[in-house]
Amino acid sequence: MLKQKIAIPKSSNNCHGKIIGTDKYQYSIDTHWGKLDEQQIAVENCHAFAIDSLGRIFMVTDHPDNNIVVYDKEGNLIDVWGREYPGAHGIKIVSEQGQDYIYLVDSGWILNRNWDGVSTDEWDSPTNKVIAQSGFVAKLTIDGKLIYTIGHPQTVGAYQPDMPFRPTDVAIAANGDIYVTDGYGSDYVLRYNSKGQYQEKWGGHDNQDPNHNLINAHGIELDNRDKANPKLIVSSRAEQCLKQFTLAGEYLATIATPGAWIHAPVIVGSLMYSAVCWSHIDGSNVDGSGFICIFDTDNQVIATLGGEPPSYIDGKLQPLVTDWSVFTHCHGLCVDDEGNIYVGQWRANGSYPMKLTPV
Repeated sequence: MLKQKIAIPKSSNNCHGKIIGTDKYQYSIDTHWGKLDEQQIAVENCHAFAIDSLGRIFMVTDHPDNNIVVYDKEGNLIDVWGREYPGAHGIKIVSEQGQDYIYLVDSGWILNRNWDGVSTDEWDSPTNKVIAQSGFVAKLTIDGKLIYTIGHPQTVGAYQPDMPFRPTDVAIAANGDIYVTDGYGSDYVLRYNSKGQYQEKWGGHDNQDPNHNLINAHGIELDNRDKANPKLIVSSRAEQCLKQFTLAGEYLATIATPGAWIHAPVIVGSLMYSAVCWSHIDGSNVDGSGFICIFDTDNQVIATLGGEPPSYIDGKLQPLVTDWSVFTHCHGLCVDDEGNIYVGQWRANGSYPMKLTPV
């Protein structure tokens, strides 16, 4: 949640049935897939998705009346629950000893009971629509029962009291280690063991080698495509890139995405997908300019859904921009076993998630 400076109107918001993408990465848009009765189950922002072992699709929303909405593949409502997570932002579902568990990230943003009815981007104002408090990570059973929480790192000596903690995403390693990105707080990656006990941190803004810096560390994913050398991929959104680290936090490489404020990567099979919230044009983030990137095994952008086709010159990716006709602010997505993409949006007038079906 960072302030945007300029806005360019979209050419159309009516994209149901539209074909987007190029070559073998073309998708048909179903804008009706996730729609529900707004009087019964409304959404504020659709932040993140995860799929459990039964193929059910869990969507995180920060609406004060419900935080988790569960769909089947056809978009039918299965369940809805949770008012305890007003800043609900990230989710991962992991199978542990044959049981599914949810790791839910609350970033600390809450609706302001003193909202002036106007301000939406004045994050330091006491009358803004949303205001910040400290966030947390919760481990839950698959039906939402709380097991434990991970709170402000000052409680374990990892942060000073004046350092904000507003986590945005989480990744779980094969040994159960938990990696948390503090993307709206102090921009560290914090590692905990499977019991939620603090181990170490890295990132922040002040490293001697700027490659180790993270600025708006919005999302994180475990990359097991090279099974002998698992990696972490972290979005450094304000730097318009993804950064690769070892599981011990050693910097490996940067995946540049110029022109794209890119979110958490999602890896399915050999491909990596990531939502883009804003195009960055002439030094500013632009409202209504989101799209989706697809990367190959070499971390090259091979498709931009809702964006102009990617172009490389002398091995360097040229700035990515939206085509203005599809999305507002893509925020989270997941991909099922048939290659369908489910995508949700931030600040999209309370719209429900879409389904993108391969053509």
